[in-house]
Amino acid sequence: MLETLISSKTRIKLLLKFFLNSNTTAYLRNLESEFGESTNAIRVELNRLEAAGLLKAAPQGNKKIFRANTKHPLYDEINSIVLKYVGINHIIENIVKRLGDLDSVYLTGEFAKGLDSKIIDLVFVGNVDKIYLIQLVEKAEKIIHRKIRYIIYTPAEMNGEQAELEFNALLLWSK
Repeated sequence: MLETLISSKTRIKLLLKFFLNSNTTAYLRNLESEFGESTNAIRVELNRLEAAGLLKAAPQGNKKIFRANTKHPLYDEINSIVLKYVGINHIIENIVKRLGDLDSVYLTGEFAKGLDSKIIDLVFVGNVDKIYLIQLVEKAEKIIHRKIRYIIYTPAEMNGEQAELEFNALLLWSK
């Protein structure tokens, strides 16, 4: 879907990288190795997105560090489009709202790092109906054409893990 609207595969990768998780930062050389593309193609797209105000850049030593401009008027809309492209909106609609006593849901793995993947990794915190979760995950996977992996923590189990998880994950939903 997104490929029809945006012809640059590099731009799509950058939008996923920065707009899936607004805390993501990156610089040109690490994007080159991550995307497996030439620095010139990435530089051109970074400059376009920065000129449009969608990305902010700050010098850090000899590097220029980029991040999403969350204050841009189109940030929320682009974030929503990216989430729909990935299929996370279907996960929230079809799984989270029906699971019972749920405290929070985190996105981890490649997507939390802003990378596209065929697997969506989720952490559920709460007292979840596991049989119902399996049924909902199967339905959601068919809709979004991606595999969903998950782990469930009770609130008691999560107490010691919370800080580390929040550092390595993106909070998708919270009570």
